[in-house]
Amino acid sequence: MESVRLRQFVVLTSGLIGACLLPCFLAGCGIGSARKKPHEIKVQQIAREKTELMRDLQQCKVENEQLADQVRTLSALPQETRVNPYRLKSITITRYTNFYDKDDDGVREKLIVYVGPIDPEGDALKAAGTVNVQLWNLNNLNGQALLAQWQVEPEDLRHTWYDTLVSASYRLTFDTPEGLDVLAEPLTVKVTFTDYITGEIFREQRTLDPELSQ
Repeated sequence: MESVRLRQFVVLTSGLIGACLLPCFLAGCGIGSARKKPHEIKVQQIAREKTELMRDLQQCKVENEQLADQVRTLSALPQETRVNPYRLKSITITRYTNFYDKDDDGVREKLIVYVGPIDPEGDALKAAGTVNVQLWNLNNLNGQALLAQWQVEPEDLRHTWYDTLVSASYRLTFDTPEGLDVLAEPLTVKVTFTDYITGEIFREQRTLDPELSQ
């Protein structure tokens, strides 16, 4: 009886082992497996790369056509138009230029200078350039007449454009020189604007009225 049971156990065990090993055998032989062969993977990779290259080539063709259109358009323009269509004629220092009390503490701690570049038609022009601002006391003949000066580069200047319904200009804000009594007597602001495109230099000055400072 025990020998019969032993044989049944051996047969059952062998069957289970065979059932477990069969999927592994089939997978190793590639039977019933969806795994692709190396050369098939390589072919698909090449196909994808080809598709990407064709897409890039098409994009390059479109960009080349756009550049060609731009060249044809620029070539057709009159020579004098291509030099500088936004020509700067002059600059102004507006009447709002003065000293201001920005925090209502009774001290005029800020000098705000409004510089307006003007085109030949008399309109405000957001021209790129370097601005040099000087503060003078022209009545101080026996002492230091130049009280302070500042320079604003083109990259910083473009962030100071101030546009309202009635006017447009660059609004430049500086700290009032330490110890300066802005109400003692009239002071003068001198501005030098160097056009970034043409290199032309424009100068203007304005005497500040102490009674109008706020």
